[in-house]
Amino acid sequence: MSAPVPSRRTAARRTPRSERYWIVALFFLSTALCYIDRVSISVAIIPLAAAYHFDAAAQGIVLSAFFWGYIWPQLLGGWMADRFGGYSVLAFGVAIWSLATLLTPPAAALSLGALLAARVMLGLGEGVNFPAIHSLTARWTLTAERARVIALNFSGMYVGTVLALTAAPWIILHFGWPAVFYISGAAGALWVGAWLARAAASPEASRRVTSEELALIVDNRAADARATSVPWARILGEPAVWAIVLAHFCSNFGFNILLLWLPTYLKHTFGLTLERVGLFSLIPWIATFVAINLSGWTSDWMLTRGFTCTFVRKLTQGVAFLLGALPLIAIPAAHSPGAAVAFVTLSASANGLSQSAYGVNHLDVGPSYAGILMGISNTIATIPGIIGVAAAGLIVQVTQSFAGVFYMIAAVYALGLVGYLAWGSGERKL
Repeated sequence: MSAPVPSRRTAARRTPRSERYWIVALFFLSTALCYIDRVSISVAIIPLAAAYHFDAAAQGIVLSAFFWGYIWPQLLGGWMADRFGGYSVLAFGVAIWSLATLLTPPAAALSLGALLAARVMLGLGEGVNFPAIHSLTARWTLTAERARVIALNFSGMYVGTVLALTAAPWIILHFGWPAVFYISGAAGALWVGAWLARAAASPEASRRVTSEELALIVDNRAADARATSVPWARILGEPAVWAIVLAHFCSNFGFNILLLWLPTYLKHTFGLTLERVGLFSLIPWIATFVAINLSGWTSDWMLTRGFTCTFVRKLTQGVAFLLGALPLIAIPAAHSPGAAVAFVTLSASANGLSQSAYGVNHLDVGPSYAGILMGISNTIATIPGIIGVAAAGLIVQVTQSFAGVFYMIAAVYALGLVGYLAWGSGERKL
């Protein structure tokens, strides 16, 4: 399998115009918008909670409500993307979540129930983002570049997070917290227009793809092709699939809690102002953006140097969970926001390496069913957002400390480490 890779990469470099990179850039932006709309609430919840008198437990419910909607469309979105193409599925999802973002301020003014409904609607729209993108990646990109393409796409999570944490405090201070949602919702509407104008469901359907690039992609995809009927029994009985699911679950458990609770942790523990909360909160995600893209390039490089895909995926995931867990155990001993953020940064950037392991592993195990596999793993990996984010609020409410939250995440990472090393594989199974 290694011999064709250099020729494909050489052919890719000779292609005069690469339309697939425009598609990758656009779905990278959709992921960034996805996280801008998802993460803004982590800063806006501070003035919002003050305005509507939400305690820590109520804040946990508001933060977790997104996942009540996010869990449902994953598998259906993946199946639809694999069956009909991710182009329309992704456009529909972004349109829905952008509308939900615009509706968030009036919903909050109406009632807690209406606010929760808007957050659920946001989750329903965002739930198709990653399954659709995995399906688009299988249709549009080459095997030799997929780890860095997926890493780049997942790094959009951190770009969106950094933008949200940078802009939200300034917008709130100058225009009020509702403006955060109006601005980001409008940005989503602009993205939908750009996507409909530029993108296509497949290279064959695009008017912009050159004949040379089309031949390159089609030739590569032919090697991935299998029967179109979905082998559900084989999928559900395959240990490598469950290794992906477990790693995705455990990685998301820590990521979602740190993402949504870090601003509140810094304010609660160190009494930071809103401006400093935003500044300190974005540092881990800048570091993670760098780490995740380096890991994508490194993983592809290791494959071209003869390392087996299984070895590369297990090594990367093992480092991610091990180095993700250890700093969390030390955070409760931190006596300054700088020290605490340094530990969070080490943990978050290490966990980000996972996107070059389980994150691309769907395309290793079953490239013809990449959207479905992502739908399965992301459905189950949404449960931590529902349970873990709300549980963090309850732990803080009862203990008046975040120590138990950090220990809980470290234990979950340890579970993921053992499971992935035991069951994981980089070989094609489906």
